[in-house]
Amino acid sequence: MKNFLKIFLFLCIPLMAKAQNVIPFIDFNNYFENFHDGAFSIVDFQQIRNMQAGDECAVYTDFKSNLVVYNGSTKMNLANVNSKFQVSDHLVAWQIGPTLNMWDDGKLRTLTYNSIDYVVKDSIVVYSDFRYNSVNVYWKGEIYPLYTVVDEIYMPEFIGENVIVFKDNGNFYKIFWNGKIYDIGVWNGSITFDGGTDIVAFNDPTTRTFTVFDKGQLIEVESFFMNKYNAGRGFVVYEDLNNNLKLYKANETIKISNFSASKFEVKDDVILWVENNYFKTYFNDEVKTICNFTPIDYLLKNNVIAYRNVMGGVSAFVDGINVEITNQKDAEYSIFGSSVLVKLFNNSYIVLQKGVKFSK
Repeated sequence: MKNFLKIFLFLCIPLMAKAQNVIPFIDFNNYFENFHDGAFSIVDFQQIRNMQAGDECAVYTDFKSNLVVYNGSTKMNLANVNSKFQVSDHLVAWQIGPTLNMWDDGKLRTLTYNSIDYVVKDSIVVYSDFRYNSVNVYWKGEIYPLYTVVDEIYMPEFIGENVIVFKDNGNFYKIFWNGKIYDIGVWNGSITFDGGTDIVAFNDPTTRTFTVFDKGQLIEVESFFMNKYNAGRGFVVYEDLNNNLKLYKANETIKISNFSASKFEVKDDVILWVENNYFKTYFNDEVKTICNFTPIDYLLKNNVIAYRNVMGGVSAFVDGINVEITNQKDAEYSIFGSSVLVKLFNNSYIVLQKGVKFSK
């Protein structure tokens, strides 16, 4: 039985490590701490600098000027010199001179020794390579060439979480998604693209329609150009010519508001708009009122809306429930996964996770 338990735990260790969430902060002792699954733990006793974090990893410069990544269970040194770096929820890339390196779930890789520009998103790293005058993308362990130019290198027209819109030397617009390149048109002039995950929205100059690239297909959503549109994870929200707010998802379009929204915004799985000064969202196929005023500041990420409440503190709308986290004024806040981290004036912290508040 003991041997079976040891084998079971050994097999589960990689899964447990990968499931770790990163909710990092600097406590009142200047210790670098992390919160995970109801518990606080110290990651580094020495003072750190330049920390950036996503849902699954945090990157920082330690007291020895080493660049370090922490994935919720272990630390790994990335470089022993000061480096420029970018972090998404899942990936890290850093540059030492023209050499561009990356970290993906504990694996290290050099992408190129000749890079000028790069962009890190949830599941892709887009970068230039001046040796070949090309732009490439890293996706799921593979490198895909996008285009090669004759003159000065330029970056793509739009870079989403896992989609890229770019044009070649002949103004032929193309989309990279899921390891493949799709042709979408030859156009001159400026075109505004907006995309998130698996989806891109734009006004098509050829058909004069509002068009969506949805998982490899081009779909004409409206017969006229739309002026305002935002994309999330597999859906697009836009304002039609009658000022109705509409939602496109999975080849279906529904109206979510027939009042003129003074503003709307989309991020990941969240839709947010202001209607007659009411703060509203669309959750589980229903319109929900978050509050009857417009907050002075707010954050959207994943399935969470965190905002400044009427008392000047912080509240959050998570999984259809509104939770008051604190009424202390001017508290700082951020979102990691489905959790909200709040920093109070005395360098103490509150974490809202799964409907429960934890204090440090």
